[in-house]
Amino acid sequence: MTNPRQLAFNALRDVHKGAYADFALDRVLQKIDLPDRDRRLVTELVYGSVRRQRTLDALIDQLATKKSQQQPPDLRTILHLGLYQLRYQQRIPFSAAVNTTVELAKENGFPGLTGFANGLLRQYIRLAEKSPEPLELPEDPVALLGILHSFPDWMVQVWLEQLGFDQTEQLCEWMNQTPTIDLRVNLLRSSIEQVESAFKSAGVLVKRIPRLPQALRLIGSSGPIQNLPGFREGWWTVQDSSAQLVGYLLDPQPGEVVIDVCAAPGGKTTHIAELMGDNGKVWASDRTPSRLRKLQQNAQRLNLQSIEICTGDSRNLPQFQNTADRVLMDAPCSGLGTMHRHADARWRQTPESVRELSLLQTELLAHTSTFVKTGGVLVYATCTLHPAENEEVITQFLAEYPHWQIETESPDSPYSAYSTPPGWLKVWPHQQDMDGFFMVRLRKTNNSE
Repeated sequence: MTNPRQLAFNALRDVHKGAYADFALDRVLQKIDLPDRDRRLVTELVYGSVRRQRTLDALIDQLATKKSQQQPPDLRTILHLGLYQLRYQQRIPFSAAVNTTVELAKENGFPGLTGFANGLLRQYIRLAEKSPEPLELPEDPVALLGILHSFPDWMVQVWLEQLGFDQTEQLCEWMNQTPTIDLRVNLLRSSIEQVESAFKSAGVLVKRIPRLPQALRLIGSSGPIQNLPGFREGWWTVQDSSAQLVGYLLDPQPGEVVIDVCAAPGGKTTHIAELMGDNGKVWASDRTPSRLRKLQQNAQRLNLQSIEICTGDSRNLPQFQNTADRVLMDAPCSGLGTMHRHADARWRQTPESVRELSLLQTELLAHTSTFVKTGGVLVYATCTLHPAENEEVITQFLAEYPHWQIETESPDSPYSAYSTPPGWLKVWPHQQDMDGFFMVRLRKTNNSE
């Protein structure tokens, strides 16, 4: 029988050598047919250990003797697995976590260091029995939150400047949760009630989400998505609640021409087509053909006819100039609002990568704004929470292009809960319990440059 912890170690070793966490996990899980319970354990150990990497390293450095602090990388990976179970997996007995970790060390080339591994883990247990927080923490608020919740200092600093200490800690805690799965019901093919009934019959629990008339959230484990009722029939698609807000903010109307300029894999594109009653033209543009194929498959499954594919960089699509009633620019971004879905994203982004992305976003916005007719609408959206990619991009754009203006929402609008200040829609995950997002609706007042 295959050991789930060995599979988790194999994946983590690849991650620590540079592989993306989801690819590394898929690679080990595809090689063997595991029971669902073991698959869930492997997934939790891999994603959890990657998320909590900074905290786990701090614990190892604290618990190891000075002589032993520089462990071989693979042994440190094994210790990550053991400490993750002891600290974050309450359902796993301490004895099982220690024994399986020692066995991993023995089976993966470290028989002479099993005593060290055993001693370090048992020392953690002794400290945890004496204190609710065995980890030694600095007084500096940035380093404290970064070590305790496992985020890089620069990221914590960005949130502290916007939220203060208490809310930043709440955001960090939220980002370390296992992500939920939201569905968007295709009202052209089904209804909320029909999907709820089909799921109930299949023993799958869902709940509705306030202010979002097409949204359902899965509760608990549901198995493979494609096996759920209504998937093949196109009754629904997977889309987080905050991403659904973007389509409503764009507010596309039947018969209009709409361009989605960074469209793949197509969640927002298909939502636009549904909101238009599949009546009009939705141009889906992206520079990556493989991702556009995924969009096309989704559109076919949802039975949407109004979507046209356009492969290309939106900075070089002159045929779209002054043709669109509405444009959606869901910009490439750092993804700081969706890090709970991408375990290693916090370690891959840097202040430098954010600066590069903000320059790209500024350039894309300048080009795609030319696609909009006079009087038309452009919605700029990102799934990041960094002002350099959001407020600063829009502020610079409005300063350079005075014939554009922000459209604010009325106080009774469904978006008023996210308006800070009015017109700037920012979804904070710990406040709204959905992915972090920024969005703003701009209107073109005339053609003057």
